[in-house]
Amino acid sequence: MKNLLKSATFLIVMMAAVTACNDRTTQFITYEANVPVYMAYDEFRASFQKSAPAEIYHPGKMYFKDGYLFVNEYGKGIHVIDNSNPANPEKVAFYEIPGNVDMAIRGNILFADSYIDLLAIDIADINNPVEIDRIENVFPEIVPEGDLWYPYAMVDKSKGVIVDWEVKKITEKMEDYTYGGVLFRGEMSFMLSADAAVNWTGGSGTGGSMARFMLNEEYLYVIAVPTRLKTVDITTASEMAVIDSVDMPRNMETLFRLEENLFVGTTTGMLIFDLVDPKKPAYVSAYDHIRACDPVVVDGQYAYVTLRTGNMCNNGSNLLEVVDISSIANPYLVKSYPMFNPHGLGTDGELLFVCDGAAGLKIYNKTNPMAIITSQVAHYPDFDTYDVIPMNGILMLVGKGGIYQYDYSDPENIVQISHITIIEE
Repeated sequence: MKNLLKSATFLIVMMAAVTACNDRTTQFITYEANVPVYMAYDEFRASFQKSAPAEIYHPGKMYFKDGYLFVNEYGKGIHVIDNSNPANPEKVAFYEIPGNVDMAIRGNILFADSYIDLLAIDIADINNPVEIDRIENVFPEIVPEGDLWYPYAMVDKSKGVIVDWEVKKITEKMEDYTYGGVLFRGEMSFMLSADAAVNWTGGSGTGGSMARFMLNEEYLYVIAVPTRLKTVDITTASEMAVIDSVDMPRNMETLFRLEENLFVGTTTGMLIFDLVDPKKPAYVSAYDHIRACDPVVVDGQYAYVTLRTGNMCNNGSNLLEVVDISSIANPYLVKSYPMFNPHGLGTDGELLFVCDGAAGLKIYNKTNPMAIITSQVAHYPDFDTYDVIPMNGILMLVGKGGIYQYDYSDPENIVQISHITIIEE
């Protein structure tokens, strides 16, 4: 209601400014809006640094590689956690990366977004990370979210990268055009909303199901904007280059790779691409569902998709869907199960792990895809869950309550072994 009242007031002010003319007039209006806070480009592109271990406030995505767990502090950087002993994880560093949300690691190179740029960081020495390359403007439309109750003011990209918004009153010159009684407003844009020397192995690490970065040997696929997938050649990390850009007919959210196929979670279904030519993903097929935000994981013959309410996708259902992908060209729905508010998910062997929002962590035996809901192995309720990484009997989970780890090596006796708390603001 508050939003509607503000919008109505804004429109009334605009209409009042229009005189009974047939052509064009110049008017001035005053209203409250999200006004951009800029950081100069030179300062922004010199902002990466390593600092001491920090408290966790807003954990986001996570990534596991060679005994280390990397956890995103939403919009701020990456916590580095020594997880060689999952029962006693230890924060060892914090990488300050303004605007960071996603990451991926190949060998000893960490790839991370920083607002509009893509960074390559050498972490051979965890305590002395070095930025070795940066591609500017890979994510040209990325900005932090402002106050949803207010419109967004004009943006001047020449002033720097947008790092925040402030609600202020602004007075704006407006060119009004009236054609047949309809008002068109010109020049107003709205934004869419341990030992320091690590023995790094080759290859890539493992991310959660919410990832929008996906590695494929010498290539990194990134969701640059919701409708554009870019391929980055990372053969030589110090000389990264965008070599392909594909426009999509749908809004992408997550990426998952299995062998020579890339599975893309979108707001209206799952897209499948083949990676026979890894430089240029080629569209194969699509599985459609109702409009919803959805991560996707794939395990053998089946893909598992979660759909949820309570987000910008305006979906009306909370579901776990099982999709048969034995024929990549013809995926089809096998079974759909009701959930509370599912987010990330993961699989390992016969087990399926589902982060069901505020309903907690649910673990199922997925051997029979037609009876998953009746094959619940364990349920840890009453804490808000976001995403998981199951690996070799250890489940790493991130949620509003912090970072939890479980030993599931014995599926009949799954136990929590550690918990890193977060600071409530």
